[in-house]
This record gives sequence, structure tokens and C-alpha cells, in this order.
Amino acid sequence: MVTATDTPENTGETTTETAVAATGRRRRSHDRWRDTATVVALRLAVIALCLVLWQVMSGPVVPEYAVSKPTDVSHALWNLLGSSSGWTDIRVTSIEIAAGFAIGVVLGTVMGLLLGSFPLAGRVLEPLVAAVNGIPKIALAPLFLLFFGIGPWSKINIAVTGVSFVVFYNVYLGLRLRERELVEIVQVMGGRRHHVLGYVTIPTLAAPFFAALKTGGPLAILGVIGGEFIASSEGVGHELFTSAMNLDAATEFAGLIVLVVMTLILNGLLTWLDTYALKRLGLGPRRGPARV
Repeated sequence: MVTATDTPENTGETTTETAVAATGRRRRSHDRWRDTATVVALRLAVIALCLVLWQVMSGPVVPEYAVSKPTDVSHALWNLLGSSSGWTDIRVTSIEIAAGFAIGVVLGTVMGLLLGSFPLAGRVLEPLVAAVNGIPKIALAPLFLLFFGIGPWSKINIAVTGVSFVVFYNVYLGLRLRERELVEIVQVMGGRRHHVLGYVTIPTLAAPFFAALKTGGPLAILGVIGGEFIASSEGVGHELFTSAMNLDAATEFAGLIVLVVMTLILNGLLTWLDTYALKRLGLGPRRGPARV
């Protein structure tokens, strides 16, 4: 019997291929870092250019009382973040956004699962849900103010209405678009309800559900700020409204910067949750074979 063994030539070829593959990986990693650094540098350059133009054009071209100046905005932002009342407004708005978003996600998910799991109930109630969803959410703000007063619950409920409908439709339509053949295959193989849930329903709903979360985040912020604009005694929206009434453009822009940061933080958390959950479910982007 002849046994195949590694010859020095084969060993050398394998070592060479491994070295080439490692070099290729390092090159691709270096290219990715270079591309990322280029994009970040260009973004910073665009922001710097906009700030310079803003500073130069404020006054000679655009009325300063309407747009202020970046230097004045930075000073107002420093005063806002350095005061206890400013952090109180940020805390109140953050709690309202978090509570409204969480309740809206739970409510929309339950509604979507119930109506999607029972077709008759879906056919009966879907037109009614669509009719209520057609009402502008900000138009419901006075009604919520009558029910809950100017406290945080009126703003939370405005946020809930915006988030819950987005989550509901994504979950509901996701269940309706679930492939019946896959469900039947799992059932034929002896699978029970929890097998159908784990192997068909959750993977089908994962992508639309997390898309609804990322869409509902800004809606929650919009609902809370809109409610604080209408009637409130504290919050970032209340600060923005007061600054506008006082023609204080610098403080107005400082409040907008705070809102932008809050939006970026929320979007970053949802993006991380989306990536982590899809990876755990095995639905993340697949990497192809390494190529040199």
C-alpha cells in the first residue's frame, strides 16, 4: 500500500498560499480603514465649511437675529449644558421618548401578532386601524392634553401613537407574507407551534420588525417634541418654543443640536440591536470566500 505524504514542494506551496492569503487580508483591512478615514475626513471638512460660511454670512447676508452665529450657538450650548434646568429638560424629554417608544413597540407588536395570527380579526379590524392611523398624530395632541394634562403622559401617548402603528403594520404584513409552504414543511416534519415560531415566524419578522424600530425612533422624538411645543412646563421642546418666542436663535440652535445628538444616540442603539439580533438569528450578512 502506498501512503501519500506531504513533500517539501507541497509544504512550500501551502506556506506560500497562506502567506498570500494573509497579505490579501491585511491589504483589504488597510483599504477599509483608509476608505473609512477618507469618508470621516470629508464629512468633517463639509461640516467645517458649513460653519465657516454660516459665520461669515450671518449678518451681511442673512439677518443675525434669525440664524445667529456658530460662536453664539456654541456659547448658548455651553450655558444649556452647564445649567441644572438644561439637564432637567434633557432628562424629561429622554424619559418621555424612551417610555413612548417602548410602549409603542410592545403595543404595535401585540396588535400585529394578534391580527396577523387570526385572519378574520385582521379583515374586520384592519380598515379601522387604517382609519385611525390616517389621523395626523399631532392633531391628537390636544385630546391627549385634555385626558392626561400637560405632564409627561400626554407626550408619551403622542409618541406611542406614532410608533405603535409603524410596528403594527410591519409585523402584521410580515405575518401575512410568511411563506405557507415553510410552515407546512415544519408541520409535516413533526414540528409544533414553537418550532414554526422559531424556524419560520421569527426569521420572517426579524428584518421588518427592526426596520420598524429604526423608523419609529424619530417618530417618537417628533411626537414628544410636538407635544412639548403645544403645552408643557419642561423639556427640550418647551425650551425650543420659549427660545423661538423670545427670538433667541442661538438657544434655539443649541436645542436643535441636543435633539440631533439624542436622535443619533437612539439610532446608534437601534442599529447595534438590529445587527446583534440578526447575527444571533443567523440572518446577518454572509461573508463570501476570501479572494486575493
